[in-house]
Amino acid sequence: MPAELIDGVAIAKQVRAEVAREAAALIARGVTPGLTAVLVGDDPASAVYVRSKEKACIEAGMKGEAIRLPADTPQADLLALIDKLNADPTVHGILVQLPLPKHINAQAVILRIAAEKDVDGFHPVNVGRVWIGEKSGFAPCTPAGVMVMLAQAGVKVQGANAVVLGRSTIVGKPMVSLLVAESATVTVCHSKTRDLPSVTRQADILIAAIGKAEFVTADMVKPGAVVIDVGINRVDDATNAKGYRLVGDVQFDAVRAVASKISPVPGGVGPMTIAMLLKNTVRAAAQGLA
Repeated sequence: MPAELIDGVAIAKQVRAEVAREAAALIARGVTPGLTAVLVGDDPASAVYVRSKEKACIEAGMKGEAIRLPADTPQADLLALIDKLNADPTVHGILVQLPLPKHINAQAVILRIAAEKDVDGFHPVNVGRVWIGEKSGFAPCTPAGVMVMLAQAGVKVQGANAVVLGRSTIVGKPMVSLLVAESATVTVCHSKTRDLPSVTRQADILIAAIGKAEFVTADMVKPGAVVIDVGINRVDDATNAKGYRLVGDVQFDAVRAVASKISPVPGGVGPMTIAMLLKNTVRAAAQGLA
């Protein structure tokens, strides 16, 4: 029997409805949650992401603003803009869309954003807060979304053997923090892991976030495991009008025959990322009132 699908679109819709209710309650108290996204340059994918975030904010009754800067914007000018947004009481969340042009130091930019407005969850202060379980910290949106998906799908995380495939600062490492906080036993795998399939086959919960198209095969998955596919990759497809199709880090059809639950690509983790960004922004606005 094929694995049950974990529908990220439906779960994200629930989260966004909850965010809209929370935003309305804050507006009734005189505070409209506001998110400002900064885009430097004209990378097409980044432009799409920024537009979708702006639109999602407005749909939730929040203030959504996008500031677009030329690709040759000096780092000093970007940092000055961040200082201005940090000081603006109507801006509760700030994100600078990555990647940035090569002449700009991304870490310097992340450090400049006030931790209480860092709704992407990349500032070291938030990284530390999430690691120690401090509830005021903002977790990065993608791993936070994965945790909501697991909860909504009825997956028991406590005591489970979880394997995270990938160790990025955006997904892999914070994913470990959140799973440990829910009392899972966590193993992190990466390019230097020996005999990778033998490790991934121990997983009750397998999180694939390695960024390699259809890397995870059926023989790497324990029968009955829950598989969350964080990857999103383009592969050539002459039968598609666009000339490509989107796939995850998991060989979906083959793995679905082995797993008990699985998230699809597209329609899985992707929609959750923006939903959790909105949730973090509303939390930032609420924490500002405390």
